[in-house]
Order: sequence, then C-alpha cells, then structure tokens
Amino acid sequence: MSATAQHNVPAGMMSHAWRVAVVGAGGTGSAVLPALARLHHAMLELGHPGGIGCTVYDDDRVSSTNVGRQGFYPNDVGEYKAALLVNRLNMLMGTDWQACTKRVDSASNFHATDLVIGCVDTRAARRHILNALTYGRGYYMDCGNDSDTGQVILGQAPAVGAARLPNVGDLFPEMVDPRGDDVDDAPSCSMADALRKQSLVINQAVAVQAFNLLWTMFRTGRVPYSGVFVNLATGRTNPIPLDPAAWARFGYEAPKPKEPKARKGRKSNAAD
Repeated sequence: MSATAQHNVPAGMMSHAWRVAVVGAGGTGSAVLPALARLHHAMLELGHPGGIGCTVYDDDRVSSTNVGRQGFYPNDVGEYKAALLVNRLNMLMGTDWQACTKRVDSASNFHATDLVIGCVDTRAARRHILNALTYGRGYYMDCGNDSDTGQVILGQAPAVGAARLPNVGDLFPEMVDPRGDDVDDAPSCSMADALRKQSLVINQAVAVQAFNLLWTMFRTGRVPYSGVFVNLATGRTNPIPLDPAAWARFGYEAPKPKEPKARKGRKSNAAD
C-alpha cells in the first residue's frame, strides 16, 4: 500500500444497512449521533437500501455539568444519556435505533458489526472495544480528544488480515493500555470548572471530522485517509495518509501479505 493506494469499503456495506455501534454518549458521542442520523437520512435519500442501524452504549446519566457542554438540556438531568439521545433521534428522524444503558466490557461482542465508533475517554474502554472486535471484520473509528486537540483514527481488527487499516491500538499502544489512565478522573464540580479543563468546541470539531470521513466513505465507496488530527489551538487539521511509511512514523510496521506457496510440478515417470 503506497501513499496513493486505495482502500475500498466492503461491497456489503453498500448493499445492506450499516450495523453500527456507538460507544459513549457524552461530549463527542452526543455530537456524533445527530450527524450519524443525518447521514442515515442522506443515505436513504440517495438510494441506499437500509441506511444505518445503530446501537448506543453508555451507562452514564446526564449531570448538571453536562448541560451546554454536551448535547443535553436542563430537563435532561438525571436521564440515561444513551436512552435520551436515541429516543430523541428516533422521534425526530424516524430511525429505529437502540440504546444499551451499560458499559462495553470483556463480555461484549462486536464481531458482526460493520462499524464501531468509540467516543470514550479512557484507555480501558478502548481496550474493551478492541477485545469485542477480536474476531470481527468491521471498522473501528476512535474519536478521542484532550483539552483542545483530538483525533479520529479509522482502523480494523487483526482478523481482517495483513492488508487492513491499523487501528488506534496499533498506532498508539499507550492509548489502549489501562495502566496509563489518569488517576485524576473525578468529575468537574461545575460547568465553569469543566470548561477550564476542556474547550467548548473540541467535541464538535472531532465529530465533524468523523462525519466527513463517513460521508466520503459512503459517497465514494473508498476510505480517503486512515485518520485525522485536530488542533484548535493552531487551527490545523492533519490527515494520516493510507501509507505504511506514514504509519511507521508512529511505530507501526504493516505486516506483509503472505506469498502464495508455489505449486509443486507433476513428477514425470516412464508410464506417462
């Protein structure tokens, strides 16, 4: 695979509804889900047979500090985030999506999923997603962020084979190592306190990049690049090209496809 290589979306994703799981319905998740519903509607309008079928996983409830900073309103406080967002989108957009008010863990299974969108903020959660995808052949889109930077990394599980896109665990092993999770993960006491730690815009900025990548995949049937970095402080976005040389700069060496074994020639003998 070179810098000008192409990665085609599996033909099945153009002939059946996309089976999508969104893990995390907080800051980035609550921004990604309305965009995903818009994509579903656009796909149907353009003739796709099924659009998007989505299940959202999150066991968290809306707190007062989430209002305004995430996609929630004062009357939402106390409700499950996943159920609230899914019910709202089902009513507004006519979708038939599902909510699962629990965390993804070691018992979860995404093997039959076309796409998992991870909107999580811990390394342990990313590890659970990868474990749930161990034998799957779908995509894993990691949408993560810091205070004013973020990334969207589109990859696949190892079971796909040597020609797969590297996932977030391949490119950034430290981001899926639970031992590296921050000790200070206590919730903010107020919205003002939360905003001092994180930009009000970063979740939407990451969600826009994820939305654009998915829209391009649907419209062209190809993956244009394997990820993108967002930096609000500098106003820059930088894509990760479909290039093993670019992946190697992150320490990932793409495995080479196995060469087919040479067929042994037929032995000749006097009876022939």
